[in-house]
Order: sequence, then C-alpha cells, then structure tokens
Amino acid sequence: MKEMSKVNKFKRGTMTVEIQSHIPEKFLNLAWKNNIQIKNIRKRSITTIVMDINLKDFSLIEDIAQKTKSKIKIVNRKGVTFFLLKIRRRFALVGGVFIFVFILYFLSGFIWTIDIQTENNLSPYEIRQQLINYGVMPGIRKSKVNVYQLQDNMIKSNENIMYFNARVDGSRLYVKVIDKVTPPSIITDNEPCNLVAKKDGQIVRVYTSAGSPTVKKGDTVKAGDIIVKGEQGKEGSTYTVHASGNVIARTFYEQIKEVPIKGVKKERTENKIENLYIEVLGKKIYFKNSINKFKSYDKIVENSGFIKKEIYYEVKETKYNMDSQKVVDSTAEELYSKIVQSLDKSIKVVDKQVQSEPNGDNVKVRVLVVAEENIALAQKLQ
Repeated sequence: MKEMSKVNKFKRGTMTVEIQSHIPEKFLNLAWKNNIQIKNIRKRSITTIVMDINLKDFSLIEDIAQKTKSKIKIVNRKGVTFFLLKIRRRFALVGGVFIFVFILYFLSGFIWTIDIQTENNLSPYEIRQQLINYGVMPGIRKSKVNVYQLQDNMIKSNENIMYFNARVDGSRLYVKVIDKVTPPSIITDNEPCNLVAKKDGQIVRVYTSAGSPTVKKGDTVKAGDIIVKGEQGKEGSTYTVHASGNVIARTFYEQIKEVPIKGVKKERTENKIENLYIEVLGKKIYFKNSINKFKSYDKIVENSGFIKKEIYYEVKETKYNMDSQKVVDSTAEELYSKIVQSLDKSIKVVDKQVQSEPNGDNVKVRVLVVAEENIALAQKLQ
C-alpha cells in the first residue's frame, strides 16, 4: 500500500481488485455514489466480487472498504505507473542494458579486424605492415580511414601493386590486392637461341629442325642444361640459328604420404557448448560463458562478426586397426590421381611404381609416376 501512495500522483493505470464483503451490493452502491468508475464486474461467490478500477480511485475504494469492513486484494495492475515501478526495482538490470547498448554502439565505430586477400608474390604480412605505416590497424576509428586515399597511397608506395581495393563492412576492413605480373620475354622465330632442359630427365628421342643436338638417347640431363645448341655448320664455319625441335625425355613425378593404420579415432557426439563474447583491446568480455565439462573436445572459434563465438564439441575416442594392404592400395590410388591431374595433357604416362614402408602405427606410401614429355625450352644466346 505504501508503494501505491508514492505513485498515486501519476493517476495513470488500471487495477483489478478482489473485494470480500458481507454485503457486496452495499460496497458497489457506495462506490457508484462516490463517482468511482467500475468495469468488468465478476461475482466469484456470495461475498466476493472482482472488478477493474482506475488507479486514481484506489484511495476512495480503501475508504469504502474501511466503512463496510471489507477486504481488498489487488489481483492485477496495468499501466505506465506500474511499469515505472518495475523499472525502479530492477534499476541495475535496466542500467546494465543501457550500458551494454552504449558499449556496442561505441565499439561499432572502430575497426577490429583487417582481412587481407593477395595473389601470387605479395604476402598479407607485407601489406599489413604497409597499412600500419599509414596508421591503419585494428582499433582505429572508422572515421579516420579514407579508403580512397589509402588506395592511392598504397599503389604509389609499392611498385608491385597493380590494383588495391579497401572497403569497410561492420567492424572489418576488407583489403584486396593484385600484384603486377612481369610479362615473359618472348623470343621471335628469327632470333638466335638454344634449347635447354626445363626439368630433369632421361633422354628418349631427339628431333631437331634447326640447331645442333648436344644429347643423345640414354643421356641424363638436369634443368637448365643445353640440349640443342643454336648454331649450325662445320667446325670453323658455324653460324647462329634459332634452335627448334622436340627433345622427348623420361621424367619422374613423386608423391609420398604417411597414413595411420591403427590408433585412436575421435568422433564428435551431439553434445556441444557455445560461449559468446566480444574482444576489446585484446581482452574477452563474455555475455555467455558456460563451464566446459567435456573431458575430450574440439574447440571452434567463429570470429567473423563483432560478437564472437566459441563452440566446444564433445568427442568420443575409439580404437581402430585397419588392413594395411587396403590402406596402401587406396592411398596409392589417391596419390596417383593427384599426380595425373597435375600433368599437362601433352605428357604421356608410361609407368607407375608403388612402394610402402611400415613406420610404427603408420605406413608410408610412395608413388612414382614415369612419364615422357618434351622438355625443350627456348633460351636466348648469352
């Protein structure tokens, strides 16, 4: 009742009250006589009625109850006044919500992650160091990052950059860099040159239309060795030419893989735990931090957004012991397919060799593919 006296001055809201009186009709007559608005009257028993009244009339209802020696019980309360009362009781919770929203709004004005995508010769580390030189690093305000100015500065300061694009998305800065590619030196058909081996191999056949072969069938050559000289004529009266022809050599491609045949295998169960947090200046602030009771688990961190997530998957360990020959066969087939897929269509496979060697609980599988291909590569005369 004390709460009601404190907030009665607002005069807003409705109340559902239960009246217990020996003569409910007398109570109602007095209420109507005092101009009290009563709605939705329900009779529960001979001595009990339930009705809706305005908050401003509650003090009058109390006076009538004293006169008629009735009892009042508040069943329900609705309205702005009662909502403010609840907020006052839960001030810490409401204040915490407002502080949390403010922190999120404040932190959303900063860049916390820089995602760098490069190609070929440029490394993300090199680009990241250049960005730091321009003051662009995690923790910088978005308003201080001019992506167009940054693009001009990066292209001017690094001669290896052909294209630079930066964009801000949320709390991330996405950077895409394409480096300049030096065009290969082109040797014209009338320019003198040698033919050199572009890879190691054993010579199988030599066909030349111009130039003097320096190798024959059965010779072993290394990458860079001259196999056809760019000169013709008799000794003492030679002249340079554009060497041309095909030098077919036997080349070798190898893949090695060590595979376990017995041990302990981990499999995930359906149980998992998720934690939510944000990272501020290298420190984690958790919104949800559950206790990890798993003895064995996999931990996955999803940090693509502002609110990051830790997921712990429970894993079950089971022992296994596989047939070593089947493992060797399947692994050899996998390695052979990988080698063949990497070969040019002009390369002919002539042989395949598989070797296996036990190594503790593992088996080492080696696949050697023997091929025949043209290893001739034109090179300018020095």
